[in-house]
Amino acid sequence: MTDTRTDAFLATIGPLVVINLAYRTDRREEFAAQLRHIGLSLDHPLVHVFDAIRPDVADGFPTIGTRGCFLSHLGVLRQALAADWASVLICEDDLDFTADTLTRLPQVTAALQTLPWAIFYGGHGEAPPGPQVAAELVQIDPGHGIVCAHFYVVRRAAIVDLVRYLEAILSRPPGHPDGGLMHYDGALAWFRKAHPHHITLAAVPPLGVQRPSRTDIHALRWFDRWPVARTLVSALRRARAR
Repeated sequence: MTDTRTDAFLATIGPLVVINLAYRTDRREEFAAQLRHIGLSLDHPLVHVFDAIRPDVADGFPTIGTRGCFLSHLGVLRQALAADWASVLICEDDLDFTADTLTRLPQVTAALQTLPWAIFYGGHGEAPPGPQVAAELVQIDPGHGIVCAHFYVVRRAAIVDLVRYLEAILSRPPGHPDGGLMHYDGALAWFRKAHPHHITLAAVPPLGVQRPSRTDIHALRWFDRWPVARTLVSALRRARAR
């Protein structure tokens, strides 16, 4: 059974698309458990799984995983355009919803229904301070970058501009003055600075955080490469998340 608070939230900002590499069944199962905490499931009609892209070469990006992350987020945005969605909630599969997410959703939903905005960060690393525009929400200056992209929403007008911007980044070398190949959260920061009319809001404190998990973006540490150590570390990460 779904929760009416989550249903109202998704009706305002959905559909929800989670990015997941096919072989990371561990993350898919963990995210499914997170959805259950807020009254959702992977079978919900407004929940979709995007098969993350894993390229063979970095091709100018810092790592293969960095390029795959960039292309996967771009792929979801292109899917949103093709489906003519009014907005899309994009989640990475290492997202954990906070314990108070459900109780805070009604206020957040009501504010998002009335305020002007183009991008909403439900989760972030350390969101820079900004003026509070509603209960639970602050407005982020376009010049301030936001670390992480594990839980965010983009509205249609911004999706159109963002896809065009990301595709331009793909055509430029790293370090280009107009924005070259880079990490995806960095590209979002560049986009927001270049398009200040797209208002950015953020939930403070966040509604979701990144779960400790073996990375698919950076080079693996030794304990994630050795089978026995990897099993032990995975168990410790699950305990830490709990």
